[in-house]
Amino acid sequence: MRKMSGFKMKTISVLTLILCIGASTAMGQIKLAQSGGQFLSVDSDARAGGMAGALTTIEMQSASVFFNPAGMSRMNESINVMASQNQWFADINYNSFSAAYKPGDGNLGVLALSYVGVDYGEIQGTQRWDNDQGYVDTELLTPSAYAAGIGYAKALNDKFSVGGHIKFVGLNYGKSVYPDETGLADTVKSHIAFANAVDFGTIYKTGWKSLAFGMSVRNFSNEVTFEKEGFQLPLTFSLGISMDIFDLKREMMKGQKLLLSVDALHYRSHAEQVRIGMEYKPLDMLSFRAGYRSANDENDFSFGMGIQQFGLAFDYAYEPFGRLGDVQRMTVRFSL
Repeated sequence: MRKMSGFKMKTISVLTLILCIGASTAMGQIKLAQSGGQFLSVDSDARAGGMAGALTTIEMQSASVFFNPAGMSRMNESINVMASQNQWFADINYNSFSAAYKPGDGNLGVLALSYVGVDYGEIQGTQRWDNDQGYVDTELLTPSAYAAGIGYAKALNDKFSVGGHIKFVGLNYGKSVYPDETGLADTVKSHIAFANAVDFGTIYKTGWKSLAFGMSVRNFSNEVTFEKEGFQLPLTFSLGISMDIFDLKREMMKGQKLLLSVDALHYRSHAEQVRIGMEYKPLDMLSFRAGYRSANDENDFSFGMGIQQFGLAFDYAYEPFGRLGDVQRMTVRFSL
C-alpha cells in the first residue's frame, strides 16, 4: 500500500479533529433525555456485551460497523458474516446481522451491510370507554424498530484508518384509536416514523506495541418528527484506547493475550460514561471476557466467552440487570 504524504496525513488529522469538536459541541447544547430510537444505543453483539461495549479501537471485522466502522478496514479475510441475538429483559429481542467484503488485496477498502431489528413483543391495546372500567381492550399491538445500512472503511496507511456507515431507521409503535375533530367518529392512527443516520470513526495505531487510539460518532441524524413532536436519535461520541497488556512481557507470556480497552463516551440522552473491557486469550481459539460500565443504575458488570476455530466463531455474554433480570447475548461469526 502506498504511503501517504505528510501533508495529506496532517490534513486528514485536522479534519477529523474539527469533526470531533463539532460533534461534541453539538451534543453539549442539547439536554439529556431528549432523544428517541434508543434501541440504537444497545449493544447486540456478544463480544461487545462481554467487554461492556468498549470497542472503539477494537477490530471486529463486519461487526465493527455497529461500533466504529474504521475497525473493519484491516480485515484479513475476503468475506465475514455475523449474526447475533440479544435476549433483553421484558421479553424484548434484538437481532442483528452484518456482512463485509474486501475486494482483492484491500487497496479498495472494505464494504459492509448491516441490519438490526427489535421485537418488543405484544402489548394489549386499550381505548377509553364509558363503562365501569373506563376502557375496553382493542387489538394486540406489536411495536418494533429496525435500522439497515451500508458501510465502508479503508486503511489509509499502516497506522491510520477511517470508516463510515449510513443507515435508514424505522420506528413502528403500533396504532391508536381516538375521536376525530367532530367527536362523532373514531379515527385509527398508525404511529410510524423514519430517519436517516450516519456513523463515522477513525483508528490510529501508534506503532508502539499494540497501543491504539480511536474515536467514533454514532447516530448523527436530522430531527425525526413523530406525530407533532420532534426528536433526534441517540447521538453518541466516544474516544477509546486499547492495548494487549501482555505485549509488555511478550517473551514471558508467549502466545497468551490480555486485551485492555477503555472508552469514554458522551451521550445526548445519558450521563457521561466510562467503559472498561478486558479479553484474555490463553489460546488463540478461546477467549474469556469481562467489562464494567460507569454511571449505570442496574448493569455495571458483564461477562462473556468465545470459541473460534477454522473461520467459525461463537460468542456468549451474560449481563445481570439487577431488578430487571438478566440479559444474554449470542453471536455466530463466519469468515472466508
